[in-house]
Amino acid sequence: METQLDPMKDDLPLMANTSYVLVKHYILDLDVDFQSKVIEGVIVLFLEPGSRYRKTSSTGRGGCRSQFDETCQTRPSEPCLSPVTNAATRSSETEYNDFAVCGKGDEDTSDKNGNHSNEEQASGISSSKDCCDIENDGNKDFLLVLDCCDLTVLKVEEVDVAAVSGIEKFTRSAKLTDVPKEQESLRNLIVNELVTLPADRWEEQLHYFTRCSQAPGCGELLFTTGTWSLEIRKSGIHTPADFPHAIRIWYKTKPEGSSVTWTTDQSGRPCVYTMGSPINNRALFPCQEPPVALSTWQASVRTAAGFVVLMSGENSADPVQLREGILSWYYYVTMPMPASTFTVAVGCWQEVKQQSFTAAIQTNTKFSMPSSQADFRWHEEICGHVEYPCRFQNPAARLQAVIPYRVFAPWCLMERCEEHLLQLIPQCLSAAYTTLGTHPFSRLDVLIVPSNFSSLGMASPHIIFLSQSVLPGGSHLCGTRLCHEIAHAWFGLAIGARDWTEEWISEGFATFLEDIFWARAQQLSHDEVKGQRELKALLRWRRLRDEVQNSEEELQVLRPKKESTGEVSESGASVVKHGLKAEKIFMQVHYLKGYFLLRSLARTIGEASYLASLRKFVHKFHGQLVLSQDFLCMLLEDIPEHKESGLTVESIFQNWLDTSGIPKPLLEEGETWKECQLVQQVSGEVTKWIQTNQRIRKSGKKKRKQDEVVFQKLLPDQLVLLLESLLEEKTLCPRILQCLEKTYQLQEQDAEVRHRWCELVVKHKYLPGYGDVERFLREDQAMGVYLYGELMVNEDAKQQELARKCFAAAREHMDASSAKVVAEMLF
Repeated sequence: METQLDPMKDDLPLMANTSYVLVKHYILDLDVDFQSKVIEGVIVLFLEPGSRYRKTSSTGRGGCRSQFDETCQTRPSEPCLSPVTNAATRSSETEYNDFAVCGKGDEDTSDKNGNHSNEEQASGISSSKDCCDIENDGNKDFLLVLDCCDLTVLKVEEVDVAAVSGIEKFTRSAKLTDVPKEQESLRNLIVNELVTLPADRWEEQLHYFTRCSQAPGCGELLFTTGTWSLEIRKSGIHTPADFPHAIRIWYKTKPEGSSVTWTTDQSGRPCVYTMGSPINNRALFPCQEPPVALSTWQASVRTAAGFVVLMSGENSADPVQLREGILSWYYYVTMPMPASTFTVAVGCWQEVKQQSFTAAIQTNTKFSMPSSQADFRWHEEICGHVEYPCRFQNPAARLQAVIPYRVFAPWCLMERCEEHLLQLIPQCLSAAYTTLGTHPFSRLDVLIVPSNFSSLGMASPHIIFLSQSVLPGGSHLCGTRLCHEIAHAWFGLAIGARDWTEEWISEGFATFLEDIFWARAQQLSHDEVKGQRELKALLRWRRLRDEVQNSEEELQVLRPKKESTGEVSESGASVVKHGLKAEKIFMQVHYLKGYFLLRSLARTIGEASYLASLRKFVHKFHGQLVLSQDFLCMLLEDIPEHKESGLTVESIFQNWLDTSGIPKPLLEEGETWKECQLVQQVSGEVTKWIQTNQRIRKSGKKKRKQDEVVFQKLLPDQLVLLLESLLEEKTLCPRILQCLEKTYQLQEQDAEVRHRWCELVVKHKYLPGYGDVERFLREDQAMGVYLYGELMVNEDAKQQELARKCFAAAREHMDASSAKVVAEMLF
């Protein structure tokens, strides 16, 4: 019997029994209906037996051993040779338990749908040995368990791949017969040959995947859907090796399913997109979600003419008209990725066309070569990942500083995109290439998503979502966020965390690298780079300090499972610790503590040596899943002299990754940023504003001529620090707030600055600024969640009325986690 979890409070179960069976390839064939808010169609899964059923001598092409092989579990410094985890979703702590490969649903489902029992259960979820034990007496049917939620499954059948014309080439010496048992074995043999084709035959492989997906069915399969999973079995089949290797599922999504959000864009037109839901893609299609479940995919999506389909795919799809008013869009991926990284966005997006200046930038060779060609000798080595068409082995790709890119947005935001974003993309891509080398992905789409998007950005293979909040107020916020998401192509996608609890491997690296990329994109001088980094470090220190003071200790640990990190259950099923906790989405501790760890390491060994080690790490581990020690061991091996100073993997675990609160080395480091000229300049300006405020308060209502105070022009990050400092003042009079807004034109600044301005308005109940607060809550939903709390905490009737009014207007289209957090603040 399946455990019933509160979908907003508890951990997220990953039900797929990946140790028994792995999905190697998905083919989706879907129709998008905006009237009913339903995506309906067919998905075909091509399977192979999991690690428990592979012969010990068979380690896969390229010497890959499964994550579940003992060699991957007993030696932490040896990575699992499989690509990527998910940067597209906000992954959470994972705690693996040995549970649930079957036996869910109502208590009597075992009688109706299978021979498995419900005798052994833990926390309401049955033990894996209850479902399929190949060493048992063979009386139980094997269950394929897929992650699935809020889907209506209509039919499941086996696919007769042997009926495809020309498929005989994949049967080698096997003879075609009409004996049912031999036909079953033949079909599985064909799929096995197809999924193991070498990388240089990828086009042929996709061609036959498509043809096999269109083959007739050869028998319906029994299935049961539960709250979190879909179970499929074939009567009389007791092992994964004999289970059909190609199955077809007819299904449709539900309007309330939270893997996608149905909303309207900024121009008022309907759209639907995957917005990084805590439940990932299980409410979009039945899939396997654990990081080890790596697969390729093809997808055809049909929708009404006028809509554009963007997706994680290596090709820039050209729509095909099927009939009047209906277009079909086709994408494919040949690099094995977790199903959670699959991303789609369907809307009336307009492409922001490239102007002549971008062509000049793309052919500019200033950034065309890596900073140190010697660092890229690893190109000559054979890649360590499973075989796929890898760009790191492609000579042309290795010299491509700027990959092809496109920008899409609602038509009302096209002008803003042309103003900054379009120019920034080639600069940021070139800076990233200069820092890390070969781009892991062949192209990039950037989409400005609807205002209900709950983050400033999200990276997926071949596509980046950006919030509209990054567009106003100049290029600074837009550029830094773009650099952050571009960094995820290497850290989070091409190199992924083997254990989802180690979210810092993705977010800490991206936060550290965004500063490197952005400085190079701006072509700053050495002194300018140093000043901006120290200023940024101070702002991040303040945020980390505040977050540590206002969050649960267990959520502050970067490696919460400590020595058990990377361990998995026998079946492959697991639990994402705090995966459904709404508040966790808004926490930045993994970004900030991870950033400060990497900053500390760079300062210790020197930035040049550190970046050289990063490039080496990328070339050694791209296309693989790693643990923290994989990076730390390699780094320390490159700098053996630092071992004598006590810098070890164990000390880093103890001081940085395995404890809550502010890391001890960071506390001991001292506030070096106080010596930064940009910070000192802000301190001087803060003093001026405080003194002016005191003079105005002392003068009361008497109007007397004041000595004019001259305030200096400040950078965006300096403005953030200035406003945060002024927030610490108990009282600021209305005239000071009015002068502040006018002096720095705060309504025209970027969202980070405007957020602090709104906090000042709320704290001091500055009525003329309430319109700015309302606009921020409406247009900057990615950043405004906790502003609702500040409106409520003052217990001011007008502010509480403003909060409820804004929430009522936005709630219908607001992200579910954001809406829950805000509702708890308001009611």
